[in-house]
Amino acid sequence: MSPYVLALLLFSLGLGTTMTFASSHWLLAWVGLEINTLAILPLMAQNHHPRAVEAATKYFLIQAGGAAVLLFAGTTNAYLTGQWDIQQATHPLPIAIITLALALKLGLAPLHSWMPEVFQGLDLTTGLILATWQKLAPLALLLQIQPINSPLLIFLGLASTLIGGWGGLNQTQLRKILAYSSTAQLGWMVLVLQFAPSLTTLAVLVYIATATATFLTLKLAKATSINMLAISWAKAPALVALTPLVLLSLAGLPPMTGFMPKWLILQELSKQELAPTATLAALTALLSLYYYLRLTYAMTLTMFPNNLAGTLPWRLPSHQLTLPLACLAIATISLLPLTPAALALVAL
Repeated sequence: MSPYVLALLLFSLGLGTTMTFASSHWLLAWVGLEINTLAILPLMAQNHHPRAVEAATKYFLIQAGGAAVLLFAGTTNAYLTGQWDIQQATHPLPIAIITLALALKLGLAPLHSWMPEVFQGLDLTTGLILATWQKLAPLALLLQIQPINSPLLIFLGLASTLIGGWGGLNQTQLRKILAYSSTAQLGWMVLVLQFAPSLTTLAVLVYIATATATFLTLKLAKATSINMLAISWAKAPALVALTPLVLLSLAGLPPMTGFMPKWLILQELSKQELAPTATLAALTALLSLYYYLRLTYAMTLTMFPNNLAGTLPWRLPSHQLTLPLACLAIATISLLPLTPAALALVAL
């Protein structure tokens, strides 16, 4: 792809998200989401592979459907309340429809079925954009409407953590595992959104750091399935030694950074007298932990059957920048002691 076209598409991605962030009118928010969707489609289909084209088509149809439902809900809200302002969405019917439309665009369970199939057709770089940047605009709209006392958000959050953990158990393709992981992490963010929006913001930031480190690691290892992880140690031994800690941070295991948002979310749910919800969410996190441990085992404790002469695989030198990966990996592993500072920042 031409660097000028790539720069234009990335600029459009940024423009669409920023427009949704800054808008207080439903039409402008809808336009921002549409710009976002249209900008990523050429990036998804740039390989001209049938799976990539199929993934781009599925993504377009799902996102177009979600945007149409969102526009319908905004129009319904304007009809019922006389307001196009996002902050003035007070009627329960439009709020419920908007929440479901944004859940479809985010990939929250039970509206998540498109995500594993779309991820499987993409390269890891585009998958990273889809798992992180593309979630920001719909999450910003959810934070703006803040459906108070909504059992729907609790249901979506618990279903996402459960299905995101359960769905990844029998997968062997890394991109599908990462898609289910994304669904599970989004479930945690949505669970606490109506009680402490600042914790949702913190969870998003930590997930972006850990997911970016994971995707860049797999891209450097050129791995797309669990079996391919077994030869990663010969390509980058130091990175393979560090990767299990990154994966366990993504799972939310102490003392890694990923434990911070889960700990605070469980604490907040308990304060809101939702101890059964917090218990169920903590138990579903064990399902996700299982497949992260599978990846860790495949990468560090297994060796691909080969002879001594073929131990170091022949390969072209990698042109991927390693400094961002190193910084993100360190941040993913070692920032748990900064929890009080993070709490002070999100409380501002």
